[in-house]
Amino acid sequence: MINVRKSAARGQTRTDWLDSRHTFSFADYFDRQHMNFGPLRVINEDIIAPGAGFPLHPHRDMEIITYVLSGALEHADSMGNGSVIQAGDVQRMSAGTGVTHSERNPSTSEPVHLLQIWIMPRAQSLPPSYEQKQVPPSGRDGQLALIAASDVAAATGAVTLHQDAHIYTATLAPGQAIEHMLEGGHKVWLQVTRGSVRVLGEELQTGDGAGVTDETVVQVAALTPASILLFDFG
Repeated sequence: MINVRKSAARGQTRTDWLDSRHTFSFADYFDRQHMNFGPLRVINEDIIAPGAGFPLHPHRDMEIITYVLSGALEHADSMGNGSVIQAGDVQRMSAGTGVTHSERNPSTSEPVHLLQIWIMPRAQSLPPSYEQKQVPPSGRDGQLALIAASDVAAATGAVTLHQDAHIYTATLAPGQAIEHMLEGGHKVWLQVTRGSVRVLGEELQTGDGAGVTDETVVQVAALTPASILLFDFG
């Protein structure tokens, strides 16, 4: 079974420096029908203007994943981490008992386009921690590349999640298809970051998402050049 969340139906926050689309309820956007998908609590698609960003603010008890689609994002936090996240990088910050951080676009001329993803951890009051890794383009061309996981992150180069969850990315040429097998009881969230794909008879465009339940395999077929994120939750 597939339940599609169209891009145009998402919530929106717009300011003079931020254009943010909310797949699930977030901040001033509330939709009782779209609160979360299992432990997946937030997918915000953010476009941040040059030189602007989020000032220092707190988080706790959340796995926060940042995936930059284009441009770069500068990060600083109370754990002493400071970095620039480039397109194709994946960053994971476990807020745990509490952390503060800031995020800004360091460019003076180009916006930064990113997904900010929140996943509820399996336990509260974990020690705060941070990881950032690069996803080589060759690793995701025509195939699913694991970028975050609960159990095999160290072996694969993915960042570690404190939840029974795996996140994959893939870039597909027109006509290419990938398949993902689901263990019993697992469910999938698919987010299209570019192009158009067909999944279980539904056509999904840029910005669309879909929850898949009660299936044993998910096939994603590209109708145009496409990029996706696939979340597998136990």
